Amino acid sequence: MKIVYPALFTPLEKGTGYCVAFPDLPGCVTEGDSLAEAIEMAVDAASGWVLDELEDGNPVPEASRREDIPITEPQSFVNLVVLDMDSYAEKYGQKAVRKNCTIPAWLNTLAEKKGISFSEALQEGLAQKLNLKITA
Repeated sequence: MKIVYPALFTPLEKGTGYCVAFPDLPGCVTEGDSLAEAIEMAVDAASGWVLDELEDGNPVPEASRREDIPITEPQSFVNLVVLDMDSYAEKYGQKAVRKNCTIPAWLNTLAEKKGISFSEALQEGLAQKLNLKITA
């Protein structure tokens, strides 16, 4: 899933670098010492913000239109930032969710005798069903 959010870039007072704020993601603010670094930091900060919301079961905020973002400082500008949430979640997603499921007793007995991890087997099965690659 790719999401695009407008970000407000404001030059830092020290003359180099930018502060980046996401009006649609409350409290999501970062900065970088150059424009390139500010963009990288913005992608990381916003991706982390959205991933936290997704892992908590909250909806992802709808993005505002770029032209609707108010610019209060004369040197500030709005730029769109693309978040690749699938890639980010694969790399940084860590929140575990407890799932209870029912399986036949005979299958449970065989799996326990073989020392199979039920959590690992469920993760592998879900990843296979979803055509995902899980790396350790």
